[in-house]
Amino acid sequence: MLSFPLYTMILPILSFPDPRLNTVAKPVAEVDQRIATLIADMLETMYEAKGIGLAATQVNVHERLVVIDVSDERDQPLVLINPEITWYSPEKHIGEEGCLSVPEIYDKVERAVAVKVTYLDAKGKPQQLEAEEMLAVCVQHELDHLLGKVFVEYLSKLKFNRIKTKMLKIKREDEKDAEYDKLSRPKM
Repeated sequence: MLSFPLYTMILPILSFPDPRLNTVAKPVAEVDQRIATLIADMLETMYEAKGIGLAATQVNVHERLVVIDVSDERDQPLVLINPEITWYSPEKHIGEEGCLSVPEIYDKVERAVAVKVTYLDAKGKPQQLEAEEMLAVCVQHELDHLLGKVFVEYLSKLKFNRIKTKMLKIKREDEKDAEYDKLSRPKM
């Protein structure tokens, strides 16, 4: 019987344009204790980062696992293992999206208004979900991650390149700050 761990870890989230974000995830072979622990850690990481969805790819685990919680109270976690979208509504909606792997960047993306998804739940039981509105957008966004795609890839080449340049600059500045902190520590 699976049990969720008493203690969870905040996992590091990969930042765009890290090439590992373009890895296509493999199916989860078995819903076991390792997966239960990963689910708990991913939920904790998502809540800590104030996100509404997180794909395993974003935490450098390249298996088909997504956690989502679009509830206002942040108390309705949804776990999708080996999810597959089986239907997209013909109606589309253009809405603003952001991503934990592309912090502080938001832009408009066209998505289906509704989707149907088959998946395994946290206990490994087959499920079906009909998602609309925000949940449908979140499902599509997170399943893109499992295919190695980040939402900025839907944008124009110009916007994509500007965002990539900005993210690389932030990464260089963070690395420079970390090096400075390391050098300025007192020696013992």
